[in-house]
Amino acid sequence: MTDVERRRSVAVRVGNVQIGGGAPVVVQSMTSTDTADAETTARQCLELAQAGSELVRVTVNVPEAARAVPEIRKRLDDAACAVPLIGDFHYNGHLLLRQFPACASALAKYRINPGNVGHGAKRDEQFAAICKIAVENGKPIRIGVNGGSLNQELVTAKMAENTDRGLGLSSQEVLDECMILSALQSTELALASGLRTDQIVISCKVSQPNELIAVYRTLAARTEQPLHLGLTEAGMGIKGLVWSASAIGVLLHEGIGDTIRVSLTPRPGGDRRDEVIAACELLQALGMRSFAPSVTACPGCGRTTSTTFQELAERVQSYVREKMPEWKRQYEGAETMRLAVMGCVVNGPGESKAANIGISLPGTGESPACPVYIDGQKFTTLKGTSEELAAAFRALIDDYVATRYARRTT
Repeated sequence: MTDVERRRSVAVRVGNVQIGGGAPVVVQSMTSTDTADAETTARQCLELAQAGSELVRVTVNVPEAARAVPEIRKRLDDAACAVPLIGDFHYNGHLLLRQFPACASALAKYRINPGNVGHGAKRDEQFAAICKIAVENGKPIRIGVNGGSLNQELVTAKMAENTDRGLGLSSQEVLDECMILSALQSTELALASGLRTDQIVISCKVSQPNELIAVYRTLAARTEQPLHLGLTEAGMGIKGLVWSASAIGVLLHEGIGDTIRVSLTPRPGGDRRDEVIAACELLQALGMRSFAPSVTACPGCGRTTSTTFQELAERVQSYVREKMPEWKRQYEGAETMRLAVMGCVVNGPGESKAANIGISLPGTGESPACPVYIDGQKFTTLKGTSEELAAAFRALIDDYVATRYARRTT
């Protein structure tokens, strides 16, 4: 049995979701709202869950936030949304969980940052206090070590040891080892506080892809606990997407990681669901999960001077994401459907035939007709404006889903 297989043998239940133990890799996200605003936070939790987030974390930093958690849970239940809520605690989690038992009960998991739980002797005492509350409530925890909030007492001791013993480690190597030690020592303390191995998830997050890969490769060989992956702060836009995919993708390809978050910085007024869509697309690209129909689209070139194929691809992508929550409830396997929107005759027919439904739009100088293929066979030819093409293509998608995928009985 390999180290990865040995590690993945441990499974942790978080509400209705299993992490580890060979279960599919789980997508999670975190709200950006003021948790004390129960209505707004519940709405964002629902949006994130509908986008594909299977766990949603909320900040619990002040009494008002802790007091709001049960109401958030109730609003989600009223909306028939069973997504588990995770409480994110720093500094005062031991106080809030004890002061607000309804919050401790409503949460499905507690996230504890060992670097922010206290100082000196208080650190272990306050960490153990949260663990004991988790034991009392039958809840799992995530021990979430962050490079930016690492236990400085541990760092100072290990830096001194490196110098005194002439170990020759770089500062980064010492910091990486400190992160792993913090996670492993905290796991031992959690177990000593009464938690079981099947109630503990671990993460060791940094913001640099190469460092993340190095840390998790070592961590995976030294613990059996399920691992949560993600850069602490991936950044904005394309940078955040590329950095997250490069790090998380490598680790997942090696069999390391049981749950992931793509921590994107949203643009002002941006959509928090983008990080969920990115995580789902990453797992789908690796062939590990299917969340929504994939759309193969032509990148465009000098042959595709019209923007019609771009407009249609965007409309199709938005449509299937909008419809997926409904399809998921009604049909088995609709998320595995493959669509193609191509811009000219070079690859258009071939890619269209390879998809469940594909359309090949005319390039420069080509006949103004759009052949459509269903399951590899020519089905029809569409003509018209981009709006008319989009409407006709949506109708074909709806009919395909309704006739090719079995209806769910429950």
